[in-house]
Amino acid sequence: MIEFKNVSKTYDNGTQALKDVSLKIDKGEFVFIVGSSGAGKSTFLKLIMHEETPNDGEIVVNGRKLSSVRHRDVPYLRRTMGIVFQDFRLIDKMTVYENVAFAMYVTGASTREVRKRVPYILGLVGLQAKADCRPNELSGGEQQRVGLARALVNNPSMIIADEPTGNVDPNLSYEIVDLLSEINRRGTTVLMVTHEHNLVRKFRRRVIEIRDGVIVGDSGAEGYDEA
Repeated sequence: MIEFKNVSKTYDNGTQALKDVSLKIDKGEFVFIVGSSGAGKSTFLKLIMHEETPNDGEIVVNGRKLSSVRHRDVPYLRRTMGIVFQDFRLIDKMTVYENVAFAMYVTGASTREVRKRVPYILGLVGLQAKADCRPNELSGGEQQRVGLARALVNNPSMIIADEPTGNVDPNLSYEIVDLLSEINRRGTTVLMVTHEHNLVRKFRRRVIEIRDGVIVGDSGAEGYDEA
């Protein structure tokens, strides 16, 4: 599914974000990515999404070497990924239904496909009753569930969640990860960046810890030491 082979990334300002990283994430895994601010977590995700390219090494996603993906083919690569952001990134003037439907329309889906798929996904995240609401009428947890629905609606092979619980009440963090876990049980690979050590310990999944651009830990949650 995802493989990094001796990957290094240095930005133009001299910041070395990742240093000789090698790892493999199999299809269907749920992986927490942890580390302090500036450790290299965001760069790790951007490389997978092909928003950045490495200076050295090779990255393989879904059997494709990213170094051989042409610029015009990057949007097709990203359609295999559902992205969940910390800051929701919903369109204020659109309803919940329209926000999720928009993600389908931009990929060329027909109105018939949208009408069939969107209600199903809203049901999956428990938002059927909120379909006609606008984002400012929702709680933070509900807005994040809209973001999750939008990420899921095109049936991606993987979900990339960048601090998805960062802007919700701590009590709702478990709800969001429960939803991601249910999605994972249905076969979708999940990568989740988080600073919340309690979530890592509760959900007992694989944990990759990045520190100063280097992977310093790769284990189950029972072996994770936040210190």
